Amino acid sequence: MVLNRTRQTQEARVGEYVGEQVRLTSLSHGAGCACKLPLSALDELMATLGTGPSHPGGLVPAAGDLLVGAAEGDDAAVLRLDEDRALVLTTDFFTPIVDDARDWGRVAATNALSDVYAMGGRPVIALNLTAWPGQTLPVELLADVLRGGAEAAAAAGCLVVGGHTIDDPEPKYGLAVVGMADPRHLMTVDRARDGDLLVLTKPIGTGVVATAHKRGAAPPEVLAAAVDAMTTLNAAASEAALRAGAVAATDVTGFGLLGHLHRMLRASGTAAEVWADQVPLLPGAAGLAAAGFISGGTNANVSYLADVTDIDPDTDPVTAVLLHDAQTSGGLLIAVTPDAVDSLRDDLETAGAQAAVVGTVQAGRPGRIVVRATSPA
Repeated sequence: MVLNRTRQTQEARVGEYVGEQVRLTSLSHGAGCACKLPLSALDELMATLGTGPSHPGGLVPAAGDLLVGAAEGDDAAVLRLDEDRALVLTTDFFTPIVDDARDWGRVAATNALSDVYAMGGRPVIALNLTAWPGQTLPVELLADVLRGGAEAAAAAGCLVVGGHTIDDPEPKYGLAVVGMADPRHLMTVDRARDGDLLVLTKPIGTGVVATAHKRGAAPPEVLAAAVDAMTTLNAAASEAALRAGAVAATDVTGFGLLGHLHRMLRASGTAAEVWADQVPLLPGAAGLAAAGFISGGTNANVSYLADVTDIDPDTDPVTAVLLHDAQTSGGLLIAVTPDAVDSLRDDLETAGAQAAVVGTVQAGRPGRIVVRATSPA
């Protein structure tokens, strides 16, 4: 009986259409990366797992070859193969963030590939991860999702070689990705240092745009700008960061700009100052945030970070919310030395990427963030 009621509810939700197109976002409890477990739950979970040996029983390769693992809380795992090569492994998947199936596939794949770029690697091979309500959504729609994912992977020079699909009342899609990197030139979350400047490579606000779109309130041009940002690979940003000598970076996704910065600072044993007026916003994001299109993931970020952030009361309240906005397929947040920031900005701008200096790393309580309304003169 419970299964029958679940199926009936799902069929009723599938009945929401835009013309002849199924509204995929109507089938999702949360949009994109906003459906992630909140930081508080994730921290509690990881604390119960501990940080024991990654290779029980002495299996090869040796644990010393695991350069980045679960203990660091980084964007991907990194295993050294030899002196010149390291394997980068990550996975990411989520519920529909837009109603266009191909665009959802493009966004989800771009987001999954981003973790490899955040480590300074390049993706080489991937597997599809798919959950699909097979009795209530046409398989042709799933084919469009997979085509979109393959398109994004192809733009990255990454082969998609199969995958795994399960039947699930709520559709989900993403990739498991293997990349390669130079073990001597990695970017990790635990190497931000006092005096580094923080550079952001994409505007924020995808969370409020996706939430408004789910409720039928995002103007087409605002949604188009968000999709364009979410389907832009972080490849050029990663390459520019490596050329600038950056060793600390993360990509900005479901935990928001401040949440991902907090994790970087906590791992690095540092604090930071963020300049709210320097953080770039997507077109229309501020207006949608002011209208109340705030995701549950964003509210969870605000609650979790309340004890580790000091926000200048002069900060625009809408901007303060957007600093916590749960992003999907956001840009890289790069910590770089002051003497390298100009070359990094020039390189990013030449590649067509955002190049916003949004704050600075400082000595202080690990993970602490002070948000200033304006940058220093």
